[in-house]
Amino acid sequence: MKKEDLIAMGLTEEQAKKVMESLDGNFVTKARFNEVNEELKTAKKSISDRDKQLEDLKKSSGDNADLKKQIEDLQKQNADQKKAHDAEIAALKLDNALETALTAAGAKNTKAVRALLDMTKVKLGEDGKATGVDEQLTALQKSDAYLFAEKKQGKNTFKGFQPGASGEQKPGTEVDTSKMTYDELCAYLEQNPGVTL
Repeated sequence: MKKEDLIAMGLTEEQAKKVMESLDGNFVTKARFNEVNEELKTAKKSISDRDKQLEDLKKSSGDNADLKKQIEDLQKQNADQKKAHDAEIAALKLDNALETALTAAGAKNTKAVRALLDMTKVKLGEDGKATGVDEQLTALQKSDAYLFAEKKQGKNTFKGFQPGASGEQKPGTEVDTSKMTYDELCAYLEQNPGVTL
C-alpha cells in the first residue's frame, strides 16, 4: 500500500504520511500472506511425497534396469507435480491481483463484479498486477455503477447532531458567563444543555 492509495481513500496528506511511517515496512498484504502460505503448504506436501519415494527406492531390490526405470518414472512424476504447482501458484497470484484491483476500484461485491469480467483478457503482469482489468472495470463503473462504492473526494465533514452543541453556540467556543444575570444564565443553560460550569 502506498501513500497515494491512502490519500485516495480519503485521508489527508499528513494522516497518510503518519500511517506510512507507523507501518515502516512491517506490513504484508493479506493477498501476499495467503500466497506465501499456500506455497508453503504445497512445498511441504511435495517434500513429504519425495521422502516417501526415496524410502520406496531404498526398500526396493532388483537389478539396475528396474531401478533406472523407477527413477525415470519418479523424475517424470516430480516434473509433472512441479508444473501443476507452478500453474496453481500462478492462478493464485492472478486471483489475488484481481481481488486487489476490484477492491481498489471500490467493488461492493467482488464476486458479482468478477462474474461480469471477461477473464480471457485478464493476465498477470510482470509487476504482479492484473492487466486487462482496468478497461473492463471502467466500462462496468459506467454501465453498472450500483456495484461500486462512490469515491469520496477531499476531507470528510460530518453534519447533523453534535452532542453538547446548540444551534447558536459552536462547540469548543467559550462564553463568559460571569457577566450574565441569573435569568440570562438560566436561559443560556436551557438553550445549551450540554454545557457545564
